[in-house]
Parts: sequence; structure tokens; C-alpha cells
Amino acid sequence: MNGSLPADVSDALAAVLIADNPFHVALRRQVPHLRVRARCTCGCGTAYFELDGSEVEPAPVGPGTVVAAEAQLVTEAGECPGEVLVFTRDGYLSWLEVCSWSDDIEVTLATARHWLQTRS
Repeated sequence: MNGSLPADVSDALAAVLIADNPFHVALRRQVPHLRVRARCTCGCGTAYFELDGSEVEPAPVGPGTVVAAEAQLVTEAGECPGEVLVFTRDGYLSWLEVCSWSDDIEVTLATARHWLQTRS
């Protein structure tokens, strides 16, 4: 989705921001202007973005911080160990969060990326 973003982040955004959703289309336009400012230090893969708002319009997702997209993660065994959330702040992509609901299954952006790519 973007050559300047790490592949795991780019792939997760491509999987979570649905191409036929008008809000997601507006957010996809921001991706070429994104940079990863920081990553969570726990190893989950959560990425915090930096975006120059003068380069692109905000998406019409509402003011403040909003969960603009989400995808539950489903393993091959049908378990739901977590989810990936995309947050915006004032209509601009702000961060991609990897959430774990399980103590038994490790959920990272790498595993989330795999589960997102294999879902039907």
C-alpha cells in the first residue's frame, strides 16, 4: 500500500481499510503521506503515525480520536485472540493498534498480518 511504510504496517492498513467504504477510501489517500513516528516497545507491533495534514484532506470520520476501522483476528482454529484497530485524530490517521484478548495466543502485528491475509 505504501513503499515508505514498513510492510507489516502497510499490509495491515490495506487489510483493515476496506476499499469500498467511503471513509476508508479517504483514509487510504492519507497512507502515501504517513510515516511511522514510533512503535510500541512491548513487541505487539502497534505503530504511531506522523502525517503532514497540509498534504491531504481529513477523512469525514468525526472530530477528536475515533476508531475508524477494526478487524477481529481469527486463527485457523476459529479462535479470536484479538483485533487490529485504526485510530484517527480529527480525521487523520493517528495509529494502528494491535490488541490481544488471549493469554494463550501471542498476538503481534506479524501474527495479525497473517490472520488478516488468510481470512475469507
